[in-house]
Amino acid sequence: MGSPLPRDPIADAQRNWERHGWGEVAAPMAAITAIMRTQQILLARIEGVLKPFGLTFARYELLALLSFARSGALPMNKASALLQVHPTSVTNAVDRLEKAALVLRSPHPTDGRTTLIELTAEGRTLAKRATAALNSEVFGQSGFGDEDVEHLIRVLGDFRKAAGDFTDG
Repeated sequence: MGSPLPRDPIADAQRNWERHGWGEVAAPMAAITAIMRTQQILLARIEGVLKPFGLTFARYELLALLSFARSGALPMNKASALLQVHPTSVTNAVDRLEKAALVLRSPHPTDGRTTLIELTAEGRTLAKRATAALNSEVFGQSGFGDEDVEHLIRVLGDFRKAAGDFTDG
C-alpha cells in the first residue's frame, strides 16, 4: 500500500455528492465505498501474508475448507456452494492446487457425476502453516476493536441475510 493520503477521499467525495444534490444517497454511497476500500486493504494484507506460501486467498480458503471436512474431501459442487463462488472458480483453484500437490481429484464412490477434492498431507500442513500466519499477522491484528468486530458481524450479517445470502434455517 502507498503512503497515506492527507485526508479521507471518501469523506471528501461524500461532501461533493451532497453538494451536487445526491441528498439521501450520499451517505449510503460513502458507506458502501468505504466497505469496498476496506475489503481492498484487508485483501492486500491477506495476500501479502499468503504469498510466501504460494497461495492466493481463494486457494487458501479452499485448503482451509477441506481441512475442516471430516474426511479431508468434499464434492467440488459442495465446495463451490460453501465458498459461495462459481464452480469455475473452484475448478481453477483446484487445478492450481493439484499442480502443487496440495489436493487430489478423485471420483465419488457412489455418484459417477461427482468429483471429490481431497486434501493431501502436504496440503494439510500448508493450510495449518498459512492459517497460523494469517491468525498472527492479520486476524489477530485486524485493526478493529472487540466491540467494533461484534458490531460489524451483526450489521454485515443482517445486510447479507436481507440480501438473500442465507436464511436462519
